[in-house]
Amino acid sequence: MDVLKSFLPVSEGWLPIWQLTVASAAVFNAVQNYATLKLTQRLYARTPHLVNPLQARAFGTWTMTSAVIRAYAAYHIQEKTIYDICIISYLIAFSHFTSELLIFKTAKLNGPVTSPLIVASVSMVWMILQYDFYLSKA
Repeated sequence: MDVLKSFLPVSEGWLPIWQLTVASAAVFNAVQNYATLKLTQRLYARTPHLVNPLQARAFGTWTMTSAVIRAYAAYHIQEKTIYDICIISYLIAFSHFTSELLIFKTAKLNGPVTSPLIVASVSMVWMILQYDFYLSKA
């Protein structure tokens, strides 16, 4: 157990652990985008025929980029620049899924869309509320 604990972020609070958890889930999501179209088609459930290997790989690359940002934020939570970039990454994700749901209508309100919307919105609010806590220690 001590070996596993040595890999966890050392900053106070739960936000760094959350960032690492979200980053880990994003790595899984990115990899699955390269392996299969099935989960991505569930995400864009109103237009699954538009999900093709190129689109899935691009989405996987975007998701992996987000994972790197969030993992880096987990270990460097007191650096203003990375903190700000991480918040913006959640804003981009929230904007993407909201626009696919409400504007482009490629997604429908189901588990595959609800999950990233909840993660992005909770993460943004949490980071904004904790901004001074983590950045005043720098």
